[in-house]
Amino acid sequence: MPRASAADAARTAREILASATDLLAARGFAQVSLDDVARAAGVTRGAVYHHYGSKAGLFRAVAAQLQSDVAETVATAAQCAGTDARAALRAGCHAFLDAITAAPAVRVLLVDAPAVFGWEQWRQLDAENSVVHLREALADVGVDERLLDATTAQLSGAMNEAALWIAQQPTAGAARDAAHRVLDRLLAAVVL
Repeated sequence: MPRASAADAARTAREILASATDLLAARGFAQVSLDDVARAAGVTRGAVYHHYGSKAGLFRAVAAQLQSDVAETVATAAQCAGTDARAALRAGCHAFLDAITAAPAVRVLLVDAPAVFGWEQWRQLDAENSVVHLREALADVGVDERLLDATTAQLSGAMNEAALWIAQQPTAGAARDAAHRVLDRLLAAVVL
């Protein structure tokens, strides 16, 4: 039997990743097996192992893709806000809150990832993505260099907690609106 082409292999990896993302968002890490992912993707369990090595490796790939997607959303929103640094910070923060609370990001990134990876690895993944944009935006609005890391950590933490809170509310729309109003207050305090 001929080997799959590189394009076929890449397509299979994407299909596995998409199926895993859907399953992990719906059921959570503990309730998803590699057999479940293989069935959903229409591939063998061996194909999942071939592309991702293990359940943890597959979860890492899903989380990394979602983190990258969230960071891209944040960067795009900030760029679309124009050249005003405060408007860019505000747009990026609000985009983060919306992107991180959209399925599948909230469950995978904020609920399961810290437990699966541990805090240090989870924070590293966050630091390589959205936190980079947040730190740059805070520097652009003039946050004192000596307070930049502390401000970034606290604002990022506040937004992550707001996202978890939104996800737990019975009326996500009302919760999201309230969280956005509070976020504006926090941002106003940060950029005095």
